[in-house]
Amino acid sequence: MVDIYAILRSIKEYADKNNVPIMMDDGIDFLTTYILKNHVKNVLEIGTAIGYSAIKMALVDPNLKITTIERDEGRYLEALKNIKSLGLEDRITLIYNDAFLVKIEDKFDLIFIDAAKAQNIKFFQMFEKNLTSNGAIITDNLKFHGLVDKKEEEIKSKNLRALIRKIKDYIEFLKANTKYDTEFFDIGDGISVSTKK
Repeated sequence: MVDIYAILRSIKEYADKNNVPIMMDDGIDFLTTYILKNHVKNVLEIGTAIGYSAIKMALVDPNLKITTIERDEGRYLEALKNIKSLGLEDRITLIYNDAFLVKIEDKFDLIFIDAAKAQNIKFFQMFEKNLTSNGAIITDNLKFHGLVDKKEEEIKSKNLRALIRKIKDYIEFLKANTKYDTEFFDIGDGISVSTKK
C-alpha cells in the first residue's frame, strides 16, 4: 500500500532542501477546491517543477487528466520519479521541454501558469487558445513573497527589481484584458483566476 502522505511529505522536504519553489499549502488547497467545484476534467500546467502541484491536483479526482511541462532536466526527472511513486503516470503526462517550443492542440478546462514569472504574459497569450470556452487560467506567485507590494527602491537586487516589474506588468495585463474577467486572491503567494467573458 502506497503511503501518499509520506510521499507528499518527502516531496516537500526535497523541495525545501533543494530550494525548489512549490505551491504554499493554502494556495494548493485553493487550486484543488477550484478543480472540484468547477468539475475540471483536464489541466495544462506550465511549470512542473518536481510534480508536487500536479500530484496534488490528480489526487482530488480520479478522473482528472493533467499535462504538465518542465524545461529543467533535474526537476523533470525528479517529477517523473514522484509521479511514478504514486502510480499516477497514466493520468499525468509530463513533457520535458521549454513551454514555448511545445505544440499542444488539446483543449483544457484549466490552464495553470506557475513557471518563469517574467514570461507570464507570453505564456498566457500562447496557451489561451487551448482553453475551453468556460475554462480558467490560474496564475500563482503574483505577490512573489510579498515583494510585489514593496516600493521599488526597497528591493536591493537589480534582477529582482526587473522581475517584480514584469509581475506587476502581468497584473496590469490581466486587469486590462477585456476578453477575461480576472479575480485576484490574497491566498498563498497571490493567485489570479481569469475566466473568459
